[in-house]
Amino acid sequence: MTTKDPTSILITGASSGIGAALAKAYAAPGVRLALGGRNEARLTMVAGLCRAAGAEVTAALRDVTDAEAMAGWIAELDQQRPLDLVIANAGISAGTAGGGEDRAQSEAVFAVNLDGVRNTVLPAVERMRPRGRGQIALMSSLAAFRGFPGAPAYCASKAAVRIWGEALRGHLAQEGLDVSVICPGFVRSRMTEVNDFPMPFLMDAERAAAIIRRGLARNRGRIAFPWPTYVWAWLLGVLPTGLTDPLLRQMPKKPGAKAG
Repeated sequence: MTTKDPTSILITGASSGIGAALAKAYAAPGVRLALGGRNEARLTMVAGLCRAAGAEVTAALRDVTDAEAMAGWIAELDQQRPLDLVIANAGISAGTAGGGEDRAQSEAVFAVNLDGVRNTVLPAVERMRPRGRGQIALMSSLAAFRGFPGAPAYCASKAAVRIWGEALRGHLAQEGLDVSVICPGFVRSRMTEVNDFPMPFLMDAERAAAIIRRGLARNRGRIAFPWPTYVWAWLLGVLPTGLTDPLLRQMPKKPGAKAG
């Protein structure tokens, strides 16, 4: 168990939700925040709040699906000031409430939630590896523990992120790099505000950010919360499908694609 105090931090998907809350949680004098997002107005507002808290902030409109642009941006930032912590947070949600999940929606979800994470993590690892230090955080979900019929691509993309991140943790530990996978439950955000079904243990993004920050400071491999939902999700993943399928088929469907 270690306690870390990063001073050079990159966060994708920082214009709203957990990403914005994390940016504000880390903002302080002596901290350089590099914030990426796709909504200029919201990103500018978050950046202003972080500057008011004393942080040095660079904010840029970035599409995480553009591998070349992401690699160039991360290399430029790291050259200016070596990155201590990179949080691959950008993601979109999607489900079948509109009548199904077509190819376009499925591809969009995987492009952002999986390829976008890879396009953030791999360039960061490339920069951190020669130094033998650095921390990477990958945003997954409690939906990663079991495929839900109402959101096939979303669950699958988050499951891939979780497994890849957990594998990277062991792979990169010998090189001095720390990797954590974040698995939140329901958090108030633009992604969840469209849900028209009950969301057990729904929490504010600020509380989620505080939990994540504590977990990263302790180098926890898996930061999953809230614990009652985590236990429920874990059980659904290990129980026989003969028991879980009838239950899951009755669950409400998630709305169509929504950016975080």
